[in-house]
Amino acid sequence: MVRQIISKLISVALMGLVAGCATNPVTGKSEFMVVSESQEIELGAQNYAPMQQAQGGVYDVDPELTQYVQRVGNNLAAVSDRPLPYEFVVLNNSVPNAWALPGGKIAINRGLLTELNSEAELAAVLGHEIVHAAAKHSAKQMSRGVLMQGAVLATAVMTGGSDYGDLAVGSASVGAQLLNSTYGRGAELESDEYGMKYMSRAGYDPAGAITLQETFVRLSEGQNSDWLSGLFASHPPSQSRVDANVRTAAGLPAGGVLGVDSFAAAMKSTMDAKPAYDAHDEGRKALADEKYDEALSFAKKAIDLFPGEANFYALRGDARFASGKFEMAVTNYDSAIRRRGDYFYYYLQRGLAKDELGSTDSAVSDLNRSIELFPTAPAHYALGDIDAGRGNVDAAIDHYKIVAKSGGEYGKAASEKLVLLDLPRNPAVYIPYRCYADSSGNLVVAVMNETTVPIKYVQFAVTYTDNAGAQRQLKKIVPWRLEPSEVKSVNTGLGPYNGATCPVTILAAEIAD
Repeated sequence: MVRQIISKLISVALMGLVAGCATNPVTGKSEFMVVSESQEIELGAQNYAPMQQAQGGVYDVDPELTQYVQRVGNNLAAVSDRPLPYEFVVLNNSVPNAWALPGGKIAINRGLLTELNSEAELAAVLGHEIVHAAAKHSAKQMSRGVLMQGAVLATAVMTGGSDYGDLAVGSASVGAQLLNSTYGRGAELESDEYGMKYMSRAGYDPAGAITLQETFVRLSEGQNSDWLSGLFASHPPSQSRVDANVRTAAGLPAGGVLGVDSFAAAMKSTMDAKPAYDAHDEGRKALADEKYDEALSFAKKAIDLFPGEANFYALRGDARFASGKFEMAVTNYDSAIRRRGDYFYYYLQRGLAKDELGSTDSAVSDLNRSIELFPTAPAHYALGDIDAGRGNVDAAIDHYKIVAKSGGEYGKAASEKLVLLDLPRNPAVYIPYRCYADSSGNLVVAVMNETTVPIKYVQFAVTYTDNAGAQRQLKKIVPWRLEPSEVKSVNTGLGPYNGATCPVTILAAEIAD
């Protein structure tokens, strides 16, 4: 049965994907590809908004900076080797990072912008990401992934197995996996080289890519944890990349726009607000260390410096939530939502706080709104608990099933609650079985506990034909307790068994104490 499920899942995963060779529009090389251009564009379009939510939301307090970044990005996109529906967004995230989804959907974090020194360095970052999209680097990773999918999927089926990507569930988890994947050394060097060529075509001084990589190397040697968890995780710097950029620049026309002053002017408001964001980040660290009063102090400092940023009020709300002061937390999340009404996190946290206060109807509204913006395991898990408490078993099961697929602590907890609700109704879903003959030729039935909790009293039926040709059914109970993943066998005494079919139906089971 399990093998049949795996086979079916693999078939579905491969359905509609036609393998073949395609020409890389950047390098002109022929490469294996199973993802079409229309699939790339659709994947990027579907995941762009959720991944912005996952990475901190849009940095909306300085719209002129976003316009500036978009102008630089569009200048580079116009000279790229592949026309795509390119988009550029600045994210409200202090971790220095930038990324590209298939189809040309590109993002750069506020935290990376504050480390750059010129428009040419910004062009180097955006040009690099444009090449990742134009050269189909993500699509190539997906193609290689499909070839490996059979083995990986088989394992997944058998095991049940400031960045909120790890909390994503459903379709949003696809985008999170794309962002968490890393490019190979060849793809990085390719993006450096052709990104510099795009810089030169667009009128920027390619030397900006050299100074950018020199900065990255220096920072990585300093073991800055924010840098190591951001850009360096997916784009590791090295002196060899600096040297390669020097060689590339030597083959390009000298000169071009550096844009030190224009970049400084565009960054002025954001740099003026940087002390407030620094205080917020220190407050987040204090909160993680359970220093709630210290976190509140940093939140107040951030708000005093820059009262227009919603995240600072959310920090205050999180500190109060962690302290059990749920009414005050709701007030703080209200303040955050008034300033930024399209970010999932504020609704998620307010919904959880309202649930703690017993305001379940209002909590459900907030949790559903958070899922509309970005579906997460905590939101579905909380809604599952609310539905279970209300006796809406089917709805609760639906929520727990979504969370159970996500893995991690939420996935484990949801799997256990799912079993508690669903095992009595659908025992066959959780108890795989097989048949074999003993030394005398009699039928032996082996059952396995595929849940994460102990079970007992597994009951099954064997359908057989007696000597008179009549259809009969023999019911048996496995008398032993089964721990998770444990297998037990029962000799039915029926024979001879020829192994042609496994005429077994799982009828019932109970959760063990």
